[in-house]
Amino acid sequence: MKKAKLLLLAGDFVEDYEIMVPFQALQMVGHTVDAVCPGKKKGEQIRTAIHDFEGDQTYTEKRGHNFTLNATFDEIDPAQYDGLVVPGGRAPEYLRLNSKVLEMVRHFAQADKPIAALCHGPQLLAAAGVLKGKRLNAYPACAPEVELAGGTFELVDFSDAVVDGKLVTGPAWTAHPVWLARFLDVLGQHLRG
Repeated sequence: MKKAKLLLLAGDFVEDYEIMVPFQALQMVGHTVDAVCPGKKKGEQIRTAIHDFEGDQTYTEKRGHNFTLNATFDEIDPAQYDGLVVPGGRAPEYLRLNSKVLEMVRHFAQADKPIAALCHGPQLLAAAGVLKGKRLNAYPACAPEVELAGGTFELVDFSDAVVDGKLVTGPAWTAHPVWLARFLDVLGQHLRG
């Protein structure tokens, strides 16, 4: 497979597994992954949160690891990337207030590049206005936002993912094996095409 250059948008209290696992797994198969955060530079860190499912009505949250960014947000050009990765956690709720982040998300959607979003990641896609007519999944609490943005929320098992064109989405880190496999498939098709 041709190797891709991927952009990963993150911020403080991104979900720990949802940034670390894709960041490492996508590099493991040979892709370049630049992890960035608005207002931060290469070498700086963001804090993560661990969301767990312990039988409560919603997930619990605990402090996660520090994650070191490997690229500087203000220096990147979305046109230089083959695809976008948007992990969940609490970061998307405030990243969607950043106009430059929303412009980046729109670039990937308008250029019909692969986008992988997990858990609360679709909050960014909804705020960018790129969900109209799309079928997708997210953490179930995000379903109203998906539908208000013109998307169709597709309920799936927490170990599954949804593909609509070049958009790959899933409910939480529990879907990593399927979500990442489907993203790699979409990405591979995009790079060959």
